[in-house]
Amino acid sequence: MSQIPDLNKPASTKEETIVALATPNGTGAIGIIRLSGPDAIAIANSVFKGKDLTQQASHTIHFGNIVDGEVVLDEVLASVFIAPKSYTRENVVEISCHGSAYIIESIIKLFIRQGARGAKPGEFTLRAFINGQLDLSQAEAVADLIASNSKASQQVAMQQLRGGYSNQLKQLRDQLVTFASLIELELDFSEEDVEFANRGQLKQLVVDISKMINQLIQSFELGNAIKHGVNTVIAGRPNAGKSTLLNALLNEDRAIVSHIAGTTRDTIEEILNINGINFRLVDTAGLREATDTIEAIGVQKTLEKISQSALLLYVFDAEAMTGADVALDLENLLHPGVPVVAVANKIDLLSDGKLAAGFNLPAEVELITVSAREKQHIDQLKQVIYNSAVQGKLTGNETLVTNIRHLEALQKTEQALVRVLNGIDNPITSDFLAMDIKQALHYLGEITGSVTTDDLLDNIFSKFCIGK
Repeated sequence: MSQIPDLNKPASTKEETIVALATPNGTGAIGIIRLSGPDAIAIANSVFKGKDLTQQASHTIHFGNIVDGEVVLDEVLASVFIAPKSYTRENVVEISCHGSAYIIESIIKLFIRQGARGAKPGEFTLRAFINGQLDLSQAEAVADLIASNSKASQQVAMQQLRGGYSNQLKQLRDQLVTFASLIELELDFSEEDVEFANRGQLKQLVVDISKMINQLIQSFELGNAIKHGVNTVIAGRPNAGKSTLLNALLNEDRAIVSHIAGTTRDTIEEILNINGINFRLVDTAGLREATDTIEAIGVQKTLEKISQSALLLYVFDAEAMTGADVALDLENLLHPGVPVVAVANKIDLLSDGKLAAGFNLPAEVELITVSAREKQHIDQLKQVIYNSAVQGKLTGNETLVTNIRHLEALQKTEQALVRVLNGIDNPITSDFLAMDIKQALHYLGEITGSVTTDDLLDNIFSKFCIGK
């Protein structure tokens, strides 16, 4: 059963004060212990020797000692945040102590003895959501921001955290709610056979919303690539120079290189960051008729990786390969929707005449010539790789869907809106039309959290780290 989050939560989630380490586990210079809840300031103050924290203004920091009876555990800084001006909209105290695992554990145990409870994964952000500080998509953006490992993934998460995505969905939902209300009003006057909701205006609104929903759905491919990295497979025949190319792109000797064909038997995966985007490079075994069982397994893995790729770098020996050879390889490698870059390698060994003759490639395949061994044109190749994945798609201001849960909700919203349009074009009664509009509203609400279930919240926040 769906429900709208409010502040009337059980004592176990609203009235208890929780505590956890907010910085990573392990020894470091500083550790930050976070308390949140109605008694956070009082609990911290009961073991803090310095200023009376209960009398201090919000957003202030105070030096003092944390003591357990007569024993001083550490010299600390206590940061005070008074509700509702805090991350969780509750009273919050953050204790900055030395990063000793023993000190941190001792202070947390002391707070628990004073009445706090150990926080569950994501419970601070869950409280921020329950208390209206964040909507659900913004809360998920917090986890994405923590996990971001590139400039682009950080920017996308930050844009979502700031509400760009949420605001866009709220505008769509508010417009639909207006028409849903008018349709409901028609049901109250069904005997009079009147229409309060202009069907022409409703149809135009649904068309406009469907267009925006479709744009968000289409953005998932890029958003998911930015979040997780672009799966980029390096494939080609044995001895084409795939491993040498991987080493050149990474600027390190990551893969074993040999003149003996079939050196690479298993896949090698590494991360290459280009202009803030992570590309997950996968060096694969050479494509040929295998000569032994182990090589056969390697070739099978190569084919599997190619089928899963978001970008394919087809590497071939420009000196040894003919145009017919390249065409045959590409015929087997091309997959709908997967960009392919043909990398003509070993141009340092190539005669000027053959280089000028070129290779007859399909229009959708971009060709670049390199010498992986001599590291010629490697920077140009990196730019081609970047352009193939994201050129023209990423401006820094657009809304990108990065979450599979959001994608599924948007797809269900789109299906409901199609039913609404069909109901307008092939007139159906107001009650059926209202039902389809409600379905669209429900799925949009699932994204921002205006419609949730306890199971959904448990699933989302259980994936957060403890302390956030």
